[in-house]
Amino acid sequence: MTERKVFILSPARTDGERAQLLLRAEASFDLAKRIRAGDGAPIGEIFAFLSGLYFRGKLAYAARFAPSPEDVHVITSSRGLVPPETLFNFEELRALGEVPIDARDIRYREPLERDAKAIARAAPSAQVVLLGSVASGKYVDVLLEAFGARLHFPADFVGRGDMSRGGLMLRAVDAGQELAYIPVSGAVRTGKRPPKLERR
Repeated sequence: MTERKVFILSPARTDGERAQLLLRAEASFDLAKRIRAGDGAPIGEIFAFLSGLYFRGKLAYAARFAPSPEDVHVITSSRGLVPPETLFNFEELRALGEVPIDARDIRYREPLERDAKAIARAAPSAQVVLLGSVASGKYVDVLLEAFGARLHFPADFVGRGDMSRGGLMLRAVDAGQELAYIPVSGAVRTGKRPPKLERR
């Protein structure tokens, strides 16, 4: 029987240059058109556009190793935790960009607390894996309150930048080999930068 794991993916910036490109009135590429029309586009696809390799790696990794699609959740700035397939339209995406990822801001913290606690109740014995940076407390502080010792992250993330983490996860997917996880609580969250990944 597969051990229950819940994956939580850290968000992409919704107020940077890529977001401005996506939301500009003249944008005519497919994703921009879908955001303006009808129900919008999946937040996983939107964040992959905004963040590039890093978020694509997180999406692919969680899809490969999560026991089911219901065990994958994406952090947002004001909507808490949502499935990657959740549709966001133009106005909803612009609203995300108005709320900072800052645990001191209740617009961000309260929805994240609400959803994290709901997951903790629904899956009381699951290992929770954060695919994101643990160097700062902007996600970790809130998630630790809900999950405690069950909150883990990939040990090989320590010292790596975003692009390196993305490449690492895509390699793990290709190899079919899940990364090793360690508890966030008590871990050394920053460290010496490891050697660069070999080019593929």
